[in-house]
Amino acid sequence: MNQRTVKQDVTISGIGLHTGNSSTVTIKPGVANGGIKFIRTDLEKPTIVKALANNVHSTQRCTVLKKGNASIHTVEHLLAALAGLCIDNVIIEVAGEEIPILDGSAKPFMDAILESGIEELKEARKVFVIEETISYQDEATGAEITILPAKKFEIATLVDYNSPYVSTQYASLSDINDFQEMIAPARTFGFLNEVEALLDQGLIKGGSLDNAVVIANKAMSETELATLAKKLGRPSVAITQAGVLNTTELRFNNEPARHKLLDVIGDLSLAGVAIQGKVIATKSGHAVNTKVAEILRTMYQKHVKLGGLPKYDPTKTPIKNTMEIEAMLPHRHPFLLVDKIIELSAKHVVGVKNVTYDEYFFKGHFPNNPIMPGVLQIEAMAQTGGILALSSVPDPENWDTYFLKIDEAKFKQKVVPGDTIILKLELLHPIRRGLSIMKGTAYVGDKIVSEGKLTAQIVKRK
Repeated sequence: MNQRTVKQDVTISGIGLHTGNSSTVTIKPGVANGGIKFIRTDLEKPTIVKALANNVHSTQRCTVLKKGNASIHTVEHLLAALAGLCIDNVIIEVAGEEIPILDGSAKPFMDAILESGIEELKEARKVFVIEETISYQDEATGAEITILPAKKFEIATLVDYNSPYVSTQYASLSDINDFQEMIAPARTFGFLNEVEALLDQGLIKGGSLDNAVVIANKAMSETELATLAKKLGRPSVAITQAGVLNTTELRFNNEPARHKLLDVIGDLSLAGVAIQGKVIATKSGHAVNTKVAEILRTMYQKHVKLGGLPKYDPTKTPIKNTMEIEAMLPHRHPFLLVDKIIELSAKHVVGVKNVTYDEYFFKGHFPNNPIMPGVLQIEAMAQTGGILALSSVPDPENWDTYFLKIDEAKFKQKVVPGDTIILKLELLHPIRRGLSIMKGTAYVGDKIVSEGKLTAQIVKRK
């Protein structure tokens, strides 16, 4: 999938759940790789606040982003709507300090965006593929999120409300294309005792029984129900068999659990990248959601910086061992600097070099402080790249590769005895007329030790 944005401006107005103040949101088209940005246009100096986890300021009852003196409350429902539509790049102008609550769900945002249209951009969508299990738990609350490797984005939520009326609830989504129908309409919810306390404190000023589901987590007498009805401005209220106040009908029998799932999707979008993996959230809230988003963002940034660090399993049979490499390359010990090939495709190759103390060059290079020369790291890259280049001809044993140029070579870390160098070479352009241009990267552990752009030519032996 390519990156997406909105076709034209989308304007939505309403009141904020927590502040009770009116605000207007205008969603504008964004450029590729621009991400999601909020702009407080009502301030004297409009301030851009990127929808990223490092800008999370508060997670009390909603997710609040802040930069400088510009804060934006309750961003999660709008962010969930954008994530549900796989929209990566928009500019969101906000005249006010809180995103309107509307009906308490993501549906009104999705409907407005779909009405205006979605535009697909030319650039490919950025996706963080989860390759190892990620788990985070808040021991104080028992909230937990685990993300497992999967072939697509999936999510499941499990919640326990500790209510005599509502038992444990579960919701799941296995296809993001079903978000609009199955998750977006689920409204925000609160517990009866919390709603009473907040009303008494003059909070949730923009809340109403039209934009929230109220769960009864305690038994109430007729007198208490009559008092509550008065606070809510209703002639009467009752607790239904579903365990919620009869002021609104449930859209789904597990609507609270579905809304929790909606919140998780909105908050995790603060990682700034789409996720390929299965998310399992148990009793999670905004604090845990945004913490996991921060972890994901840090991991993705490291992944990008490392340029796709290959995985090396020394127990796995290599694609080519030393003898098979010797059959393709003219190099021999001690100048054969590649021990095995572990990945090989039409566009890339990954080799392994085990650095030992008895290497011939250590005797004369920094005696008593053995460091592998940077030029030999480049040579190891070139030999690995030679395997890729020679794999493009039917009789590689009759061809040689010659260096023509080295560009942008950088040496970032020392390589010493005991290190295992992972050498990754990627074609920057298809091989034409025997000419190959490759990007080479050498890793030790999770660090880049050297890199460069290599140009070589395949020449048939005479």
